Amino acid sequence: MKNDQNISEFKANDQNIIENKELNIWEALIPLLALIIMLAYNVYVFGDDALSGSNQFILLLGAAVAAIVGFYNKVPYKLMLEEVSESIKSATGAILILLMVGALAGTWLISGIIPSMMYYGLQILNPNIFLAACVIICSITSIATGSSWTTAATVGIALIGIGNALGISLGMTAGAVLSGAYFGDKMSPLSDTTNLTPIMAGGELFSHIKYMTLTTVPTVIITLIVFIIIGFTIDTKGVADTSVILQAINSSFLISGWLFIVPVVLILLIVKKTPPLVALIIGTLLGGIVAVIAQPEVVKDIAGADSLTFESAYKGIMNAMTVDTAIETSNDSLNELFSSGGMSGMLGTVWLIICAVVFGGVMDAIGALSKISKALLSLATSTFGLFASTVISCLAINITASDQYLALVVPGKMFKKAYEDRGLAPENLSRTLEDSGTVTSPLIPWNTCGAYHSSVLGVSVFDYFFYAIFNWLSPFMTLLFAAFHIKIKQLKSQE
Repeated sequence: MKNDQNISEFKANDQNIIENKELNIWEALIPLLALIIMLAYNVYVFGDDALSGSNQFILLLGAAVAAIVGFYNKVPYKLMLEEVSESIKSATGAILILLMVGALAGTWLISGIIPSMMYYGLQILNPNIFLAACVIICSITSIATGSSWTTAATVGIALIGIGNALGISLGMTAGAVLSGAYFGDKMSPLSDTTNLTPIMAGGELFSHIKYMTLTTVPTVIITLIVFIIIGFTIDTKGVADTSVILQAINSSFLISGWLFIVPVVLILLIVKKTPPLVALIIGTLLGGIVAVIAQPEVVKDIAGADSLTFESAYKGIMNAMTVDTAIETSNDSLNELFSSGGMSGMLGTVWLIICAVVFGGVMDAIGALSKISKALLSLATSTFGLFASTVISCLAINITASDQYLALVVPGKMFKKAYEDRGLAPENLSRTLEDSGTVTSPLIPWNTCGAYHSSVLGVSVFDYFFYAIFNWLSPFMTLLFAAFHIKIKQLKSQE
């Protein structure tokens, strides 16, 4: 047995970092390797259902393996428990934000804000710019809903049909749909991956989104330019008919540009550096008020009442904020889009976060994160090397573990200390995780995202891979910024 006097603890950027001088790199890697193997097998067995809970339990099993390594190295159980407690405590604010995002999504749906975004977005279709319009429409929808999966399964399917009627390659249309869907997914404060990533990196939600624009906006602009060029070089036929979808939206909601006052207010609050939780609460409450004024019939139906009274309005808004809400339309493809899980819909991600920070807390307590970080820093002798290592790790886990959430969680916990030791702000890590973990998942056929989108859109990954320009260009863009040291944010103590 090894001596527990070799364990030391010190403060760095308000984060406890545990060092264990006797722990070697191979012992530090045992829990990580065990976790990846268990996750890969679990996803193989459960497929898309792995996120329903089994992956979360595998993270706890990974923590158990780390604890066994810790016991061998004489790390006290109490120290492990304290580090887990600190890890969960550090994620408390982000978990509250995530729950409030679910509430905001619910009130923005029943108020007509999200449907209005879709309604106006669908009207920009034109055969010559159809592919670029697909990117824009799916971007708007995904930003509004925070879900690339829902966007692909609803608007995406409609656009595939329209593109097919115009004689456009299914692979081209699917690539444009996924480019827009994942741009919106990355940039939406309603997205679970966008909320999860800064938690793993130790950053803050809106700061993360703002920092992502530096690489994401140029990438989507290049994507749009390429699709515009393609659009003018291919032959199209017919007309893009979206009248059925537009009519279904219009018959279910009052559509008005005035509804966008609420998103504008939220954006202004964010710009004015209002605390995120406060901004989201205000946006949620404004959405509820607007729902009662603009969509009284919708609120009444959600409440299950015969008339709109103060009690039924209160019940309808509370339901939208807290539990599953579904609004039926005359178009079946829209019904899934016009549904929200409220705060309860975020509990799966909250569960994943808690289990991930438990694993990270135990890994930190036994000194494994410090040991791995130092090894990575010794291999990555430059800032570019560290960024490249992160990108490669995200891609490797997307390929081996077949899950985009794990491609964010595992590298996030593993590289967090390495970025801190290099004097880099957490936004660098969170942006790199999104640029290489979130967006590349649909490019891998056996990944849950790749399998899902291929099935939903009816287009194989190999057919849309090249045309999913935004998705495969994003990792190159983040590496380009790192190589030329463009907008690489330093920790405040280093600036």
